[in-house]
Order: sequence, then structure tokens, then C-alpha cells
Amino acid sequence: MKDWLTAREIAAEALPDMPRSESAVIRMAQREGWADRPTLARQRAGRGGATEYHVSLFPTLAQVAYQQRHIVIELPIKPAKAAPDTSLTARAQKERDARLAIVAAFEKFSRGLQLGYATRVQVFTDKYNAGSLNIDKWALEIIPSLSKRSLARWQSQKRDGTVNALGHDPAQARKGTGVLETANGGAVRAFMLALIAHQPHLSGHHVRTMCRSEFGDTLKAVSKGVETVIPMPPVRTFQHALKGLKQNHKVELLKLTNPDRYRSHLAPAGVGMLRHITEPNQLWQIDASPVDALCTDGRHSVYACIDIATRRSVWLLSRTPRASAVALLIRKAILAWGVPDVVKTDNGSDFVAQDTQRLFASLGIEPETSDAYSPEQKGHVERVIKTFQHDVGPLLPGFVGHSVTDRKAIESRKSFSQRLGESDAEVFGVTLTGPQLQQHIDDWATTVYQHRPHAGLKNVTPFAAALASTKEQRRVDERALDLLLMPVAGSDGRRTVTKLGIRIDGHHYMTPTIMPGTAVFVRMDPNDAGRAYAFAQDGAEFLGDAICPELSGLHPETLVRAAKDIRSELVKELTRDLKADMKKIAKGSPLIERALEVARRDAPNVIPLPKRDQAHSTPQISAAIEALGERLNPTQPLDPRAAAAHRRLIDEMQAEDEQRLAAETDAILRRRQAEIEAVRTAHLPKDPNVVALPEGPKERYRRSLGFRKQLDANTLPAADAVWLGGYEQSAEFKSHKAMHEDFGEAYLS
Repeated sequence: MKDWLTAREIAAEALPDMPRSESAVIRMAQREGWADRPTLARQRAGRGGATEYHVSLFPTLAQVAYQQRHIVIELPIKPAKAAPDTSLTARAQKERDARLAIVAAFEKFSRGLQLGYATRVQVFTDKYNAGSLNIDKWALEIIPSLSKRSLARWQSQKRDGTVNALGHDPAQARKGTGVLETANGGAVRAFMLALIAHQPHLSGHHVRTMCRSEFGDTLKAVSKGVETVIPMPPVRTFQHALKGLKQNHKVELLKLTNPDRYRSHLAPAGVGMLRHITEPNQLWQIDASPVDALCTDGRHSVYACIDIATRRSVWLLSRTPRASAVALLIRKAILAWGVPDVVKTDNGSDFVAQDTQRLFASLGIEPETSDAYSPEQKGHVERVIKTFQHDVGPLLPGFVGHSVTDRKAIESRKSFSQRLGESDAEVFGVTLTGPQLQQHIDDWATTVYQHRPHAGLKNVTPFAAALASTKEQRRVDERALDLLLMPVAGSDGRRTVTKLGIRIDGHHYMTPTIMPGTAVFVRMDPNDAGRAYAFAQDGAEFLGDAICPELSGLHPETLVRAAKDIRSELVKELTRDLKADMKKIAKGSPLIERALEVARRDAPNVIPLPKRDQAHSTPQISAAIEALGERLNPTQPLDPRAAAAHRRLIDEMQAEDEQRLAAETDAILRRRQAEIEAVRTAHLPKDPNVVALPEGPKERYRRSLGFRKQLDANTLPAADAVWLGGYEQSAEFKSHKAMHEDFGEAYLS
């Protein structure tokens, strides 16, 4: 709409309260002084130089008619590259844009009108509802009528900057209120979601059938707070509901139905997790993948090794995944870059094999294994393999595609009749051999990839990143590295040396420099079947060569004679000092004397106290004593009278001994009884006129309490302690103790 018009254009509009001819318009402008208002009157820049007047100079009725005739409500022009607005649905964005267009049209309509705000709003809404304004069809479909209150609210929201609040999506407002989403308290919705998670290919008809089987032919729905029973909705309703469920729960469904795709597309992923790796050879990552191309000798797997700090890569082809291929890749990378600190792999059998782990240990490399089924933990090598497959694969003859779909598309380049009877090599045009493919891969890695700027290196090339490092590289002698890569004997390389040497695969390898009984770790020479290398069990010490006469082409007798000579010299050297020490021991004191002398030093310096003796006699002992008595003087036998006198003397001596022992025992018992009686009557008055009564149960209980205190203070004699121990186990003590606990100290009074 034009805001500036000449007199001729004003007359052509034929507006109300305005002249219909050019001259009459000029006279009206002169009469009302339009030219005296320089901001509203100007000279036209074009040919003729006529004067142009702003529409705000027109009478009010003319302004309204002109605005009604020329104003257009249309979608505002957006920037060429507007960022997508994901906070609103497409329908809500249309609602917002339509309201913004109406607000913009009203502001343009109001510009220049000499009317109050309420009048302008009233006129605009009346014209809008009457269809007198030029309104785009899409806006009219969204907002068929307009009220003054709505227009004022939309203006306020636009001024506040909350334009997204103008968006309204009726479908979103009704979201979650559908009959299938609320039926049976949400049980139907949960059952449908579980169905499509279990089998994503179920159609609406299938889901409806399963719901009829689960819930019957009717459902319970709540409408305006009242629960009603409704028949099972038609298939079309189920189709709409399934579409919404799949859209609203796409993350959960993808996690359950396609975990690999979820992990690669939607699972949280870290960025810059290895930014602390800044030096070359600080961390390597290794992985393998089948090459997306065929060779004349079949399909190969490619092993990739990437240095995280520099993004350099080394590649190796292998017919099958195996530990030897990993070892050769490590050898190739070490010779090119040096020895790494850490190598990270997955849980593949070729990476966790004993040979691979032994190689890492021998080279002082720390192996690190990612969790099972977690390729994101070694994402750098995964990414470089993908780069190789997509960058080199399509250029190779014999390319079979990156997926089954790609392979089928390549096969479809020929009709079925053309492919019939052809091999894969003929179908895909295979011409490269394995060594040729290895050469192409090496050339790509050294001439293309390592000179390509890398985003992870801030657009520095791997070659430049490696060149800029000042870290020293740990180098290994190539011959030693080759030896460490030699295969081991048998499955684990462990053997024990016997007098025949080392037995390997039915052959005996002679080891004259290694003593029998020594446990060794053996590596086989791949270039000489008759030679092996024996190391200590941990591989840290070289013990000697092992030679098999049969496989080396040597005469066994000659080799055995030489081995015996070497062993003899070795044993003589080892036993020379030992023999000298043996002579010193033989010249010294006997071993028994040394042992007894040590035992005397170890014997404790304790003198045992004398113990009470008690005569022990049995009929056999008495008979033995009698026999000894008869043989006191066997050279001068006694006559019968002397023997009788001798017997009487012995009997008298035994009787005296028995009487003396009985008297001593009786004295001890009386003394002990007196001590016990003194303790028992210690608490009784000492009046001689008072007669002590026999000790009763309660007195014994009191006495036990006193003994217990003495025992706690370590002052109780042993005999009393023995009595106390027996008494406390008696029923009398336990009964008195229970009464004592019940009545307290009053019980003892």
C-alpha cells in the first residue's frame, strides 16, 4: 500500500469526502495548507515534479476507505535463514504468525489516522469481521473473526516479547485426552505401547484385536468427570493413537526395538573425553573390521591402529582375525612411531589372547580393554575405520558396499540373468590381491590421511602434529622385537628341562647350559625348526639356546658329546665352592654335638619345684621288688634264717615309712581344717563364753561372697578358690543368689 499520493492519484481513488478531479484536489490542498506541513508533503522525485501528499492528511473517512481498499493481511517476511523453532508445533507457529500479521496490519492501519485508540480498534475489527479487508486465505482460515479484546491482548503480548504465547495448537491442547489414552485408567495406552515395543510392525487392526483380547469389547472412559462404558473404538482411532505413541515415545521405542541405532543416534555421547592425551604414543587404540571390498583371494579384515594425540594411523590386512595379526600390527606401528604407553582394545579374542597380552607385557605396554559391546569407548579408531571405508572403499575394484542394501544395489546393476552362474569376483569386478590392497591402504594413510587437516587437532594435520612434538620416542631393536614376536612352544610356551632337554612336539631340544628341573619359557625360531630360545618363566632372562639334532641336520652323537662336555664343565664350576665348604664341615665337630649344643641354648633356665610323691604298688610291682631283694648279693646266697631276718627288716622299714607318711598327711589335714574353721568363725564374736554354732547355708553364702572379693583382688588361697569354684556351681548358692538379687543387701542381715 502506497502512503504518498499525487493529486491525480488521490482523485483517481474517488475517496469519500474527497474531490474527484485533480484540480479540485489541488485547490483543497491549498485551502487546508497541506504544502505548509513539510513532513507530510514532498516533491516527487520522478519526472514532472508534482507534489505528493501523505495519506494521513486525508479526512478520516477517506483514510479509513483507503486503508480498507489497499491494506493486506499477510505473513511477515522472515529472514532467509531463520533458525527452526522447535518450541512450537507447525500448527502453533501458523496460529502465531496469523496473529502477528493481524497486529501488524492494525498498526499500519492506525498510522496517520486522527482517531482515538478505541475508535481505531472498533473500525478495524468491524472491517475485519465484515470481510472488507484484504486478508490472505490462510490467515482467514485460522482466524475467521476478530474481537477488540483479542486484538488488544495480541498487541500486549507482542510488546512484551512473548510472541510464542500467540501460538495455539488445538491438537496439543487435547493431547493426552483421547479415549484410548484415558480408557481403563490409562491401562489401554500402556498395553498399546508395550505391544508396539514388543512388535513394532503391528498394524492398527492387530493392536485393536489384541486390545479386544485383553480388555473385552468395551472400555471404561471418563467424560466430564463421569465414568461411562463405550464400545471398542474403530481401527481408524487406533491408527491415530499409534501414530501419536510412536511420535511421543520414539526414544524409548528405539531403545527397546533397535539398541544399536539408539546407541549410535540418540544415546548420550561425550565430546573431548581424551583431550588430556596430548603427547604422541601416550595412548593408542586398535580395532579391526572387514574391508568393504573383495580381493582375488577372498575378503580380508583390516586392522587399524591410531595414535590419539596425533591421529596418525597404521593399517594391516589379515585373512582372519587372529593374535598374530595384532602382533604384526604392533610391530609395524612400533617401528614407525616407537613404543606406546597404553594400548586400548575391545574384548575380541585376538586382542585378549594370551599371546597378545604376553607381547604387551614383554614390551612394557599397559593394555586397556573397553567394556563389552561399548564401541563408543574407543570412538577414535572406530571413526578412522569408517573414514577409510568411505574414502577408499568406493575407489577399489571389488567394492561391495557398506551395507547389505548397498551390496544389493551394486548387484542390481546387472540383471539376474547376467549374474546367473557368475562368481562374486565376476559380479563385483575383483582384480586386486591382498598384497596390492595392503599397498594401496599404506599409500592412502601416508599420502592422504596424515596430510588432511583434522578437526580434533584444530585443523592441524596428523603429520604436522607429530612433527611438532618434542617428546622422546621409546625405540626397540628390530631384532629383539622380532624375537618377541616369535611363536611360543605349544599353547603357553612353558616347559621343564629334563636330562633329555626340552620336549616340544615329540622332539627333544638339548639345553646343555640349563640345569635339569629348571622351568623355562620357550619361543620357536620360525626360520629354523631345529632351534628354540629358552627364557626364564617371566621372559626377563635369556637362559640359552635349545637345539634339536634331528631337525637341525646335526649328528646326534656329536651334539650329545658336546652337550655332555658343556654340562660337565658347568657342573664342575657350580660344585667347586660347594666341595670346599663340605670339607670344612667334615673337619669340624660332629653334627650331633652341634645340634645338642644348640638345644642346650634353647632349653629354658627353670628349676622345677619338688612334687609330693605317693607310693604306687601293684602285685606285679611287689613281686619285682621281692625279686630284686632276693638278688641283693647274688654271689653270696643267704641261709634261710638270714633271709627271714632280712625280710623282717624290709617289712619294718616299709611300715615305718607308711606310719610317717600317714602322720604327715594327718597333720596337714588338721592344720588345713583349723584354717578353714578360723575363716568360718572370723565374723563371730571372740567371747569365750559364746559357743559357735555350726555353719548354716546362709553363712556359707556369706563366706562365698567374701571369698569372691578376695579372688577379685588376687589374695585368695588356692584351696579356698577351689572350694569357691565348686560351691558357686551348687544349687544352694544359686538359690541364695537369686534371693539376694531380689531383696538386696537386706537379705544378708
